[in-house]
This record gives sequence, C-alpha cells and structure tokens, in this order.
Amino acid sequence: MKIKINKIKSSRIDQLDLDNIKFGELYSDHMFQADYSNGSWKNFTISPFENLKLSPACATLHYGQTIFEGLKAYKNEKNEIFVYRIDKNAKRFNVSAERMCMPSLPENYFVEGISRLLEIDKKWIPNKVNTSLYIRPLLIALDPFIGIRPAFSYKFLIITCPVGEYYSEPVKVKIEIKYTRAVKGGVGFSKTAANYAAALYPAVNAQKDGYDQLMWTDGQDHKYIEESGTMNLFFVIDNVLVTAPLGDTILDGVTRDSILILAKNLNIKNEVRKISVEEVMCSIENNILQEAFGTGTAATIAPIKTIGYDNKDYALPEITLDSYSNKFLKILNDIKYGLMEDNHNWITKL
Repeated sequence: MKIKINKIKSSRIDQLDLDNIKFGELYSDHMFQADYSNGSWKNFTISPFENLKLSPACATLHYGQTIFEGLKAYKNEKNEIFVYRIDKNAKRFNVSAERMCMPSLPENYFVEGISRLLEIDKKWIPNKVNTSLYIRPLLIALDPFIGIRPAFSYKFLIITCPVGEYYSEPVKVKIEIKYTRAVKGGVGFSKTAANYAAALYPAVNAQKDGYDQLMWTDGQDHKYIEESGTMNLFFVIDNVLVTAPLGDTILDGVTRDSILILAKNLNIKNEVRKISVEEVMCSIENNILQEAFGTGTAATIAPIKTIGYDNKDYALPEITLDSYSNKFLKILNDIKYGLMEDNHNWITKL
C-alpha cells in the first residue's frame, strides 16, 4: 500500500489541554483516507483533518450504509506507543462490512493505515494517567443515488482524538423494557450507525430521569439483559462472573473478550449465558448481586452503582479495590501502558 502524505502546515496541538481532555471534541491534525471503486481500493492518503465534500444524494445520508470501529493508542513515560488489540478490531470491521453489504478491507490496510497515521500524529497521544488516543476507522457509501441498493463506491477514513475518562465515576443505569435497540436477525452485532441512532431517544429520556445509560433487554419479550449503551455487561452473582452470550443483538466487544480471557487465567468462575431481568432483581433482593459493570473501548470498565427498574432505584454494593471490576481494570491498564508483560499478544508496539 503506497500512501501519499500531505502534512498540515501548522499543528493545532496547542489547543490540547492535557489537564482537561474532553472525550470526542478535539481531533488530531491528520486523517487517513482510501477510496473503493470498480472492485478495488485506491487513493491511499494521509492529509490534514478537514470536512468531507459529499453529494446531497450520498447513499450514506439516506440509507445509513456506514460502519465504524473504535480502538485506542497509549503512550507510557518512555514515550513508547502501544495500540490495543488492533487485529481484533480489523476482523470485526469486516464482520460489520459483510452485514451491511460493504466491501471488505484487507486487514493489513487497516493496521498500516492506523500505524502510519499515529507515526505522524504521535504528539497527539497523551501520556498522562487515564488518557489515550481514541482511533475511529469508518467506512461510508458514496454513491449519489436515491434508491435502495448497496453502493458501488465507498470511502474509508481513520480519524483520531485525544481522550480522558469516558465516565469519571460509577454509573446509574435503567433497565429498558419498552424500547428496543436490536432484534434477532437484525444488525445489532455490527458497529453500524443504525444501532446507535435507534438508541438515542430512549437514552435521552433516561438521562432526563437522572440515569447515565440504559440496560437493553431482548426485543421480543424484554425478559433478558443484553447490552448497556455502548458497553457489554457483566454481573457478579454469588461469586460467579456472568455475561450474556454473543448473537445477532450483542456486539462482540473487544474488552468483553479480554475480560473473559483474564477471568480464565485468574481462575475466576465465570458463565456465558442468558441473564434474565428477574434473576438480576432477585439477586439484588437476596443480596447476592455483588457487582455489575459495563465494558467497552471508550469506558474500558464502568462500574454500576444503581440499577433502576419499574420506577424504583436499587443501590449496588460499593466498589472496592478487591472488586472484580477494579482488578480487571488494573490489569488491562497495566498491559495497555506497557507496565505488565503482554502474554496474549494484545499490544502492537509502534
């Protein structure tokens, strides 16, 4: 892959306040682009971050044929740069592409595009505790055609932005039993815009009631717990770590997968199975729900302090240093910042 590089004339790095990094507001100097047409990828470029020029008839704007990924790069005190599980994200990107009738992207293009972009914008990767560079690869349909069919031309982009913590404290969530995020046979397992658009209205309503996020339930009967906003969910019930199985409606989360691997290594009893709303509520009432937390690239691990259900809030036990969520978070952070040996080949060092 031959990449044409056009660097920015004047960096915007002086706009970055390392003591007050807001998630997803300030973008790095450059972006990576590639075009797909006539059955092949071409026009690989790294250029200054700028707005795109699109036709008002662009297929993405009308029919939502778009996918994306989310991963992070970290910098330690020695200014070494680490990217976490880039291969897993590259594979998942193509799973989403297949479901949305979009062309697959060779994994080496995905990896090399990110690597070259980070080499140029490495000064944008913060090295303070709980900071990182968020990496957003995305693929959009370009055809200026108003008609429901897969497009023939596409644009792949990678943009990045320095970020701090997504949640600064344990979150308050509400079990959603009216609205549906995803259904069997749908696109819930894909990282496509449709999933997030469907979640906006009920999520905003929940936020008005004082909740940070929703716990989504199955779309058929609202009987089983699935995801929470941008995160997979874990429960610790009577000393057993439990999470829902993957399927049409649940994203194959990178952090989720990492935690299941770590749990096995730590000999933590865990179960991947359906979790009913009734089970969660009974475990709270019987004082055996010791912990609940969400996992995802943006938040890494977000402990849950309150679960709302049927117009009542239930407080969960306070998170301690010995809590599962804290143990997993420390291990993951130590691996990501190069403080612990990476025995799983999760880190790509630039």
